[in-house]
Amino acid sequence: MNPHLHTPMYIFLCNLAVLDVSCSTVTQCKLFAMFITGNRKFSFYSCMIQIYLFLSFACNELYILTAMSYDRYMAICQPLHYVTVMNSKTCSCLFLVCWLIGFVTILPHLVLLLHISCYKSNIINHFFCDLKPVIELSCSDTFGLEVLILTEGLILLGLTPFVSTFISYVFIIISIMNIPTKIGRHKAFYTCSSHLMVVTLLYGTLFCQYLRPASNDTLNSNKLFSLFNTAVVPALNPIIYSLKNEDVKSAIKGTLTCFKTKIKQKKKRKENND
Repeated sequence: MNPHLHTPMYIFLCNLAVLDVSCSTVTQCKLFAMFITGNRKFSFYSCMIQIYLFLSFACNELYILTAMSYDRYMAICQPLHYVTVMNSKTCSCLFLVCWLIGFVTILPHLVLLLHISCYKSNIINHFFCDLKPVIELSCSDTFGLEVLILTEGLILLGLTPFVSTFISYVFIIISIMNIPTKIGRHKAFYTCSSHLMVVTLLYGTLFCQYLRPASNDTLNSNKLFSLFNTAVVPALNPIIYSLKNEDVKSAIKGTLTCFKTKIKQKKKRKENND
């Protein structure tokens, strides 16, 4: 492991990478299995587990990105206190809280879903078990679940991480604008540019999916945005961070160089033995 990557930002990046892989695995693996085998059957409890894990991972990702925005705020706005505040204990507490929020917040949704006893059909018009398509199939009273989704989803999963990230970047931009030199401003902005791109990509897709005006093609559009969120965004995140980060690029180059050196050494040993 490269010691240069043992910093708070890369600890959060590691968590983000795990969440991206987990989110894609939960939704895409079963989809690929269906394409390969042709078997589109999905048990009820498997569907419930998929909904719970997908929503939990999605919620975790929003809060991890929020924690990363706080990390960038401390690095740019409070650089003298960064090392003392963003220590290993603080980082561990932050990402543990982020993971707990996701798994705990979604539990009430799962409990209410399991109490739905009547469905109009057993066919889901979606490529994975998502909360909204399943609720639309219900012929039971889902008012309590819909109120929970609206209130808890809007406050805990929407406004809280978004507003926290937005406020962090307001202070970051103010601090950057107060830097006297152009080079200093460029370096400060470059520090948070990767995170800003990932946040913009994720929230932009979520807003297009959930806050756009209703239309006749809403269902197909939802499926398109869901596919983008579960497959494209997780694939783009590591590319964005790798291309914009010199430490990551140098670490990758160092690993590749070491790997090539080992291969050459093995070839020389074989030639000497021959």
